[in-house]
Amino acid sequence: MSEVPAIAAEDATVVLDGTTLLAPTTFSVTPGEFWCLTGSNGSGKTTLLRAFLGSRRLTGGAVRVRGETVDLARPRHRRLVASLVEPVPVARDMTLREQVTLVAASWYGNTTTTVERAEEVIGRLGLSVLGERFPTQLSSGQLQLFSLALTLVRPADVVLLDEPERHLDTDRVDLVATLLAERAERGTSFLVATHEAAVVEACDGVVELG
Repeated sequence: MSEVPAIAAEDATVVLDGTTLLAPTTFSVTPGEFWCLTGSNGSGKTTLLRAFLGSRRLTGGAVRVRGETVDLARPRHRRLVASLVEPVPVARDMTLREQVTLVAASWYGNTTTTVERAEEVIGRLGLSVLGERFPTQLSSGQLQLFSLALTLVRPADVVLLDEPERHLDTDRVDLVATLLAERAERGTSFLVATHEAAVVEACDGVVELG
């Protein structure tokens, strides 16, 4: 019996007021694979990610996560999928470390392991020295890494990211690409919209839109 794809699209299509936002698209990502969505602006990358989140309704075809139709009303779906597609809400009066730990605790419970998970993600993204800063004290690149930390500290079978390289310099783009590839090797599936060659080079497969 073949393995159920972690992420799958079958002729997924979005047309709005006669304008095609996403041309029919078909692909599948197996568990533990890291795939990229590429294409010009307006080709449908973000639209497709939103379809997998359930925030964009398809006008044709289907998208599935772990073989199931996307449904944000189901707690199981919300636990399966973590994303950085829309801006992540942050608290202005909590430090970076406090917020990453809080998100971890909301999923794993308030345990020593939870703190360790938070510290691992913070450290892996090079944010340890910024742990006591507030969001207003971070640069745009640091805020992007902070948003990635809030996303990646969660348990998830599938992670959806829209241009994770945004505002990052070359060294940090390479750091993020390597981290995603390592996480995929441990079983998480990624679908990442990107314009960055270093991210594409690190992935297992590419869907080119447009």
